[in-house]
Amino acid sequence: MTSFAVPSDVFDWMEQTCAQAIQPGLERMEWVLERLGHPERRCKFIHIAGTNGKGSTAAMIASVLKEAGYSTGLFVSPYILSWRERIQVDGNPISDEAFVHWSNQLRPLAEEIRTEGPGPLTPFEFWTLVAILYFAKDAVPWFVVWETGLGGRLDSTNVCYPLVSVITEVGLDHQAWLGESLADIAQEKAGIIKAGVPVVCGAGRAEVQAVIHEAAQLKNCKVYQVGRDYRIEPAEQTAETGQAFTFSNVYRRLSANVSLMGEHQLKNAGTALMTLDVLRQAYATVIEDEHIQRGLASVHWPGRLEQVSEYPRILLDGAHNVDGVHSLVNALRDHYTYDRLVLILAMMNDKRVEDMLAPLLDVADHVITTQVADQPRSMTGRELAEVARRLHPSASVSSASSVQKALALLRAELGERDLGVIAGSLYLVSEARSLLIQAKDE
Repeated sequence: MTSFAVPSDVFDWMEQTCAQAIQPGLERMEWVLERLGHPERRCKFIHIAGTNGKGSTAAMIASVLKEAGYSTGLFVSPYILSWRERIQVDGNPISDEAFVHWSNQLRPLAEEIRTEGPGPLTPFEFWTLVAILYFAKDAVPWFVVWETGLGGRLDSTNVCYPLVSVITEVGLDHQAWLGESLADIAQEKAGIIKAGVPVVCGAGRAEVQAVIHEAAQLKNCKVYQVGRDYRIEPAEQTAETGQAFTFSNVYRRLSANVSLMGEHQLKNAGTALMTLDVLRQAYATVIEDEHIQRGLASVHWPGRLEQVSEYPRILLDGAHNVDGVHSLVNALRDHYTYDRLVLILAMMNDKRVEDMLAPLLDVADHVITTQVADQPRSMTGRELAEVARRLHPSASVSSASSVQKALALLRAELGERDLGVIAGSLYLVSEARSLLIQAKDE
């Protein structure tokens, strides 16, 4: 068996060897981990599930823990800039050498499971296993902030016994895999809850809370619920570079500033701070107020109301479902001033496209629709434009056959006091960000 030499060798092998379809279930992960001697048991996980906000919440927790002097691993999905973002320690992505090394260590079992075990690993399972090996045997961080990929109960990350389970906002997304109703989806997210492990619940909807609280009660878990056990109050301001707020719970009252924009990010900050307080109270973790203030003020999370160009002013936002779109629209209304709002939109054909488009069309002065390269689920720009015109016949809509052409149209549309926003798909945000950064460097 030839060893991998560079990351592209690993990716080529994964494409040929791994199962390409989503296959929920833990049997393959458990099969491999047993043969590896259960390295996941060496890590202190903070496990995070949710429809929206889990990545931002994870980034905030990791940033504060780093400020407090704790080496902190972070595993996230999907990535915006580079595949290396998936696995980080203290903000530093895994090196090519480490990724290749642990892929080589894992490869024999990944080959064996195809014929001797329950079937081939999925790509995300392979990534998850590489992350576990890297964190447990190489980087060895004090904590690992561990984000689910899809759902929770049957997600490949759900092989850990964490210090705390965190559930952010839950909404309708990925219904084909997680169920049609909010209660069904909440049940899948609640699958990360383990016996006796504290739960922080940032979900605001009563029907979601009911499911999570019932699951926690069955497993004898203490639940810290937003709106009941902790609260966050925004300060009066409309700055575009951060948000001041006051956080309160039974342990403390704290004023701080978070660098990420939008009311939804204040909710995420509250959930992050409650999680950190659980670590303080239950596990004697030393986290001072100044660590929280510095960690939140400096947190960076690409593609979340991220300004990537000043002249013209362009924001990237990863809103890719109905709740995410509403959060984006609210943030634009509350925190940004502009004469005209011009959007670039691309969407996947398995999303609730009309429900996502409607609120965006209500606030946009012009919409440019496009499609994402090398993504078979992406609607074409023309298809998306037709839906937009049907929903809003008077809307100003144009389409572009590529993201690069859409960016050229956006630049031509934007005046000095206008605002451009690119949203609708994380794949779009990733491609657009790469093109915009490349243009800056030229």
